[in-house]
Amino acid sequence: MSQPNWTEEDNFDLTLSQRTEELYRIPNLEPNEDGLIEAAVLPLRDMVIFPRMVSPIFVGREASLLALQDALAREHTVIGLTQRDPETNDPGAEDFLPIGVEMAVGRLLNMPDGSRSALVQGRRRVEIVEFIRLKPYIKVRARVIHESTTADKQTQALMRSVLSSFERCIQLDRSIPEESHLFALNISEPGWLADMIATSLALTYEAKLRLLLILDPKTRLSQLNTLLAQEVDVLELEDEIHSRVQDEVDKSQREFYLREQMKQIQTELGEGDIFTRDAVDLKKKVEAANLPEEAKKVALKEVERLNQMPPMAPEVGIIRTYIDWIVDLPWNNSTPDNLDVKNAAKILERDHFGLKKAKERILEYIAVRSLKPKKERQPILCFVGPPGVGKTSLGRSIADALGRKFVRVSLGGVRDEAEIRGHRRTYIGALPGRIVQTMKRAGTSNPLFMLDEIDKLYSDFRGDPASAMLEVLDPEQNNAFSDHYLELPFDLSKVMFVTTANSLSTIPAPLLDRMEVIEFPGYIEEEKLEIANRYLIPRQIEENGIEELSLKFETEALQKIIREYTYEAGVRGLEREINRVCRKIARLKAEAKKYPAIVSADMIEKLLGPQQVFPAEAERNDEVGVATSLAWTETGGEIMAVEVAIFEGKGGLQMTGQMGEVMQESAQAAMTYIKSRAAQLKIDMEIFERFDIHIHMPEGGIPKDGPSAGITMATAITSALTGRPVSKHVGMTGEITLRGRVLPIGGVREKVLAAHRAGLKTVLLPEKNLKDLVDLPKTAKSELKIVPVKHMDDVLDIALGKHAVLEPPKAKKKDSQEEE
Repeated sequence: MSQPNWTEEDNFDLTLSQRTEELYRIPNLEPNEDGLIEAAVLPLRDMVIFPRMVSPIFVGREASLLALQDALAREHTVIGLTQRDPETNDPGAEDFLPIGVEMAVGRLLNMPDGSRSALVQGRRRVEIVEFIRLKPYIKVRARVIHESTTADKQTQALMRSVLSSFERCIQLDRSIPEESHLFALNISEPGWLADMIATSLALTYEAKLRLLLILDPKTRLSQLNTLLAQEVDVLELEDEIHSRVQDEVDKSQREFYLREQMKQIQTELGEGDIFTRDAVDLKKKVEAANLPEEAKKVALKEVERLNQMPPMAPEVGIIRTYIDWIVDLPWNNSTPDNLDVKNAAKILERDHFGLKKAKERILEYIAVRSLKPKKERQPILCFVGPPGVGKTSLGRSIADALGRKFVRVSLGGVRDEAEIRGHRRTYIGALPGRIVQTMKRAGTSNPLFMLDEIDKLYSDFRGDPASAMLEVLDPEQNNAFSDHYLELPFDLSKVMFVTTANSLSTIPAPLLDRMEVIEFPGYIEEEKLEIANRYLIPRQIEENGIEELSLKFETEALQKIIREYTYEAGVRGLEREINRVCRKIARLKAEAKKYPAIVSADMIEKLLGPQQVFPAEAERNDEVGVATSLAWTETGGEIMAVEVAIFEGKGGLQMTGQMGEVMQESAQAAMTYIKSRAAQLKIDMEIFERFDIHIHMPEGGIPKDGPSAGITMATAITSALTGRPVSKHVGMTGEITLRGRVLPIGGVREKVLAAHRAGLKTVLLPEKNLKDLVDLPKTAKSELKIVPVKHMDDVLDIALGKHAVLEPPKAKKKDSQEEE
């Protein structure tokens, strides 16, 4: 307990040392012949007095004051007893601990709060034998406890351990005076040493009580040693924490001091504070930027916030980054459009061959803009087609033709909505979304913005990025696009968006509705030849450093590469194979070997190795039950054989070759048509009950679907049932109905060209598909006989031979009577 304060009114003129000397002059009570002493009791609350230790006490209760006054008058000692419950104001015999301390009491002092204070010195432990009286103050009879003053070797070792731990405590705890250790070193009695150290340490009240009640000095030392070890651990941890905090404080103070010095030096030099100067420059930058009113207001407000913050505050970097984003965005910076239609047509034709529909749409847009320059509504185009047909490169050419900046964002695999709209600034490391980031990179408010692979957006628990794209691609909304990071409306209405996709099936309907779809059907062989001669061969010759060789490719050589080494709708694979040929020739030249100046068809296998792709071939002979169908694939048109076999069974229809549901339904429709026309086709109806029909489409590893093989399957089934062969020169495509009508289908251009490549002579097409032959090359038109058909009867008349070459299947007649 700390030393009490006293007032001047006490007229106290004794020093603390004099008061302590008074305590030493008071003798101990002499025990009687039974070793007992009688003394007044001083009840103690929340405090423990150890023998030989001097401590101040406060006296507030009347009974305690009477006991002390009587003891002072008689120059007797008192016995300090600790209450079990400190809250008890009028304790009885059962409210005290059985062990107390005989104490000498010094002069009473008056305190400002009306209580009294006195110094007490513990003398020795006593054990309460009986309570003599409780009023007017408590008086007890107690037995003096004599402690051993000698120490054996084990006790001496324990004393040294305690002294060592106590020394470490003094080093770590600045509240313990260093003189305490010197005093402890001069104590030879184990009990006294334990009591002295227990008084010096800031132990808990319960720990001090446990030490007071331990009568054996050695046991008391052992308990104290444990408490000291715990205290050392706590003090070392406190010291470590304090050191870390102090290091941080010292570092901050050092930085502050250096900054203040730097500020004064810069002021003397007329340069000003670097942080203040930076804030002023930032404000000038905001005011000089061509910002909309709302964005300018927000930016200036953030600059003011920046000025009010300490330079090293964590928010400074966040605010500065936000202001930089606002200032760097092209709010009103635009480039003038080149609206010369002829120049645009020339550029588009220079960079790309074919793609007529896409080019026409761009030229129409430029023409409208040239007539109405202030038109703000921009087209949102969606180029759909297989890989490698020039969707992305056409976007670059459009930007070149318009004189706009070209920027591109790949959306393949994007799953998080924040990739489009950005993260809110409350997140650490937040940034705007890809749209705003790309606009900053463009540097203008009207670039051509290509969104690549829009069909490969995915949605999961993090959000739906496709839904976030709705606002971007909606002309009615994108004039005030809201990014989560900026939280300012950004105008995207001047941007010309062009998206690309390989398929429309995965694009959500609301998003698809906002785009104008332009299909890229894939290149036919003639177009690939032209592209190779115009673009691919010159580029690969230049890239491989063989310009001076004047290398030429024969048309037959290119055709062989296209047909036997590539299988694609685009021209990437073709360019790779041409690159391989150029590399081989470059190596021959580098090794000073003989190299060809003209690449012929005979050299291709030597340069590129064995044939890699084996295209379908037309039938060599007229066959019964085999018809040639024309099919469309992403890589172009194909011919495909439809095979039918008939054998005895139970009238079942079996279909193999990975035929999809629509194709299987077409086969069933063909069967129904044939049954309905059985009489005209001279087919016995019992055959359908006693024979199974198996329809197979070769290349079973490739899934097939669609209704366009309907008339082909009907022709092959009819041929198998009648024995009439199908002409090897005829290919056909069209959907069949139950009544035999032939309905239109898609992919006509690719299918007809596939028939031409395969060497077919006649192609049967639905009559309503004649309109699709407009874009057909002249060579194919002149070398093919294209016959429009309206009904299945027309198909059978042209495709089937007039007479049967095989015996048609016949049903066995049942016996009129069964044998018993």
